[in-house]
Amino acid sequence: MMEKYITADIEYQAQQSQLGSFKKVYKIEKKGNVKKWLYGMLIILILAMLLPWTQNIRAKGTITTLRQEQRPQELNTIIAGRVLKWYVKEGDFVKEGDTILQLGEVKVDYFDPQLLSRTQQQIDAKQQSIEGYKSKAGTAETQTSALLQGQYLKLQSLDNKLLQQQLKVTSDSTDLLAVNNELGVYKRQIDAAKLMLDSGVISLVDFEKRRMNYQNAAAKKISAENKYSQSKQELIILRIEKNSTIQEYTDKISKAEGDKYSSLSNAASTEADVAKLKNIYSSYDARNQLYYIKAPQNGQVTKAKKAGIGEILKEGEMVVEIVPTNIQYAVEMFIEPMDLPLINMGQKVRFVFDGFPAIVFSGWPTNSYGTFGGKVSAVETAVSSNGKFRVLVAEDPDDRKWPQQLRMGGSASGIALLKDVRIYYELWRNINGFPPDYYKQAENKETQNSKYE
Repeated sequence: MMEKYITADIEYQAQQSQLGSFKKVYKIEKKGNVKKWLYGMLIILILAMLLPWTQNIRAKGTITTLRQEQRPQELNTIIAGRVLKWYVKEGDFVKEGDTILQLGEVKVDYFDPQLLSRTQQQIDAKQQSIEGYKSKAGTAETQTSALLQGQYLKLQSLDNKLLQQQLKVTSDSTDLLAVNNELGVYKRQIDAAKLMLDSGVISLVDFEKRRMNYQNAAAKKISAENKYSQSKQELIILRIEKNSTIQEYTDKISKAEGDKYSSLSNAASTEADVAKLKNIYSSYDARNQLYYIKAPQNGQVTKAKKAGIGEILKEGEMVVEIVPTNIQYAVEMFIEPMDLPLINMGQKVRFVFDGFPAIVFSGWPTNSYGTFGGKVSAVETAVSSNGKFRVLVAEDPDDRKWPQQLRMGGSASGIALLKDVRIYYELWRNINGFPPDYYKQAENKETQNSKYE
């Protein structure tokens, strides 16, 4: 019996051992922590949804400059010429005013090596002609003054003669009147003497005497009339002489004045020729200076258009390209029309430049590493050819400086920072395809207070 009990006990223990192993393998009675983990992750997810998130607009951009004169520029030749000498090569750095290239003349009109001196000789000759014309005009003016003075004296003399002749005419007319009166008296006397002779009162001798007196008076009358007529004729002759004198001096004065104004006109015309020659001289002088093409600003010489010696350059043709050294970099971005209302002047933008490592958390810009700050400086109101709007972003002076290794045309990824929202709201906005919230950055208290002061 004892053995039987021992055998049963051993079997029982073996069964219990097998049952325990089965429970350990299949974990029948073990309690799991899946629910706890699930609830924990759910709580963490809910808390994460309540975390702040910075809305942003991402756009690709290229590195450019804020000012036009700092961008790569073509250096053109103003005049046509042939290459005589190169003073630089591609890759050289030059300063403002350094000589890049020397040109030679290709137009026949400017081949004369003494062109400036010969033009100056023409100017000097023309200026001497001006002095001659002015001297001639001065002589004519002096002659005119002398003629006017002579005319004045001559007319005074004629006026005196006319006055004397007028008095003589008056005197002769008075003498004629006296002779007429005397003739009338003798006429009455002879008529009375004839009656008296017929009556025998007087003798024939007395009658003949009275008739002789009458005839003498008649002769005196004729002489007085002749003298009076002669005086009037001389008066008319003096008046004609005065008119002739006026006409003569007028012709002489007009001729002298004509010579004067002709000389002044020639002087003015010559002055115009001198001004034209001076203009030509200045153009020749400026052209001589254009034979040497100089750098307009500090920069590096690139993209030489011509090579060798003796090649011909046309007017306005590019010689080299100069990349300025003093550059205020900016990033050129293109924004979708839907995002344009969200971009404002002075808005913050974060950049990741190609070639510079960065770790970016778009929703937490303050926790990103390797990004650089910028501010929107210009927003174009006209759409570009690609259907987007161009935005220029300059370096933010309050943020870390942009790398000195940046070069024109490099690529940059821009993140325009917008409103701070919760993560759940941002997920809901993206799922529904809504644009970011439009807002304007709040003004600080100092700005607000200044408006009310």
